Amino acid sequence: MRLTRRAGLQRIVVGCAMLCAPQAWASDGAAPAMVGGGPRDVETATILSNLSQNWFKGEWAAYRTKFVSADGRVIDNANGDVSHSEGQGYGLLLALSAGDAAAFDTIWRWTAGHLQKRSDALFAWKWDPRDGKAVDLNNASDGDVLIAWALAKAAKRFARQEYEAEARRVVRALAAKVVVAHGKDVLLLPGAAGFGAGDQPAGPVVNLSYWVFAAFPDLAPLAPQADWAGLRQSGLRLLDASRFGPRRLPSDWIALGGTSPAPAARFPAQFGYDGIRIPLYLAQDPGVPRETLARFAALDGPGPLAGGPAVIDTGTGAIRQPMPGSGYRMVYALARCATSGDTIPPQLLSTRDTDYYPETLRLLSISIVQERLSQCL
Repeated sequence: MRLTRRAGLQRIVVGCAMLCAPQAWASDGAAPAMVGGGPRDVETATILSNLSQNWFKGEWAAYRTKFVSADGRVIDNANGDVSHSEGQGYGLLLALSAGDAAAFDTIWRWTAGHLQKRSDALFAWKWDPRDGKAVDLNNASDGDVLIAWALAKAAKRFARQEYEAEARRVVRALAAKVVVAHGKDVLLLPGAAGFGAGDQPAGPVVNLSYWVFAAFPDLAPLAPQADWAGLRQSGLRLLDASRFGPRRLPSDWIALGGTSPAPAARFPAQFGYDGIRIPLYLAQDPGVPRETLARFAALDGPGPLAGGPAVIDTGTGAIRQPMPGSGYRMVYALARCATSGDTIPPQLLSTRDTDYYPETLRLLSISIVQERLSQCL
């Protein structure tokens, strides 16, 4: 049920239970030309922000209890309890959204102490508790971006300038190792080793779910020698050019050495657990054109492309494997919210996933709604 701004505000003032046990409510307003809503009444927006901040802190506390160890390791409980640089970055961003300075610092100290084992400032991508150490020293560039972005933002939020210094080290290493020119594009190689033109058939190979679009403007001042604006635009252009099969979706891994982008030969030709992050990152960036995000929003809901969250064969369009979990549906609900102003279904706000990855995506989506799309609650 959608309410007018005045009626919605009256219901909010009655009590915090509206957000602690979420109901479907939102303000009316014209659909935006870009991702995100238009200007809101300042008083209403302030109340919404305060309520959602308090509610999110409770969601974060539950997440922290289940998935973050006392010493700051973010645990992938559905994957042998390993930890990844990506997961550490997500943990930092969620702690930041909750305003949890102590947890942020604990997660950062574990990350620096256990994953920053390379000769540069980048992070080993995988730590395995069975070995008690990082088991692959190659980096994963999305994890590096997420960690650096969280540090840069935390330096301001928590007034900790040492975080900015650490972020600068990481971003300069990214600029030196994985931000590369390729024809008219600027690419983010998935890792410092193994993805270049000579490493893969029809290389270089990229993963467009590694483009954290909203992060690039914050990283640019830390390493201005890299073309971060060009990297952002190249990601959007490649998304538009990578429309494979009947559903017109990018594969998780894409080769760029041919005349046009194509699914990479050594990887499954599918849109799956990596690709589902693309609409999340698009919705996070208010400058993304609506039509870029709308094609992903159409994957869940009415219409010929719909079918719910799933691993999709990009050649045939067939569903290879459903992706159950509130977090995956929450990403698509976020996409519909950002493109059409649709209200987020209440059950997605209140139903927690038992596995690390979908629950992480659910909280990241909620944090985006909290920070700039509260009209969709």
